[in-house]
Amino acid sequence: MKDPVRNKSVAETPEEAVRQAVILYLHRERNIPTGLMSVEKGHVNRGDSKRADLVVYDRKGAPWMVVECKAPSIKLTQAALNQVARYNQFYKAPYVLVTNGTTHYCAHVQDELITFLTELPTWPDSKSNGN
Repeated sequence: MKDPVRNKSVAETPEEAVRQAVILYLHRERNIPTGLMSVEKGHVNRGDSKRADLVVYDRKGAPWMVVECKAPSIKLTQAALNQVARYNQFYKAPYVLVTNGTTHYCAHVQDELITFLTELPTWPDSKSNGN
């Protein structure tokens, strides 16, 4: 399958299929340019090297959402939520999303307060045409 963010072919694993579905949804339905997305963005947190599945940025270059994707067969548990929260300690994005393609948990993060949302937030530059 072709990854429009990395602009290359990637192996079609179950987790990758979920990630590509999220990328296409954010781009096509939410008008977020793929140029403002980063796949498997590496960072170091407390001496450990980590990779976020997807980081979405606003037009100013600030992290807007950190996304953790799991294969559809993986049940989303507290561990998955903890994983994206650990990644977000580095990025400090206002939103996090965990999905396995069928179940999705999105939350707004502000300081120590986490508020779960019933739908994805509107990207701050959503009035643009997405290119």
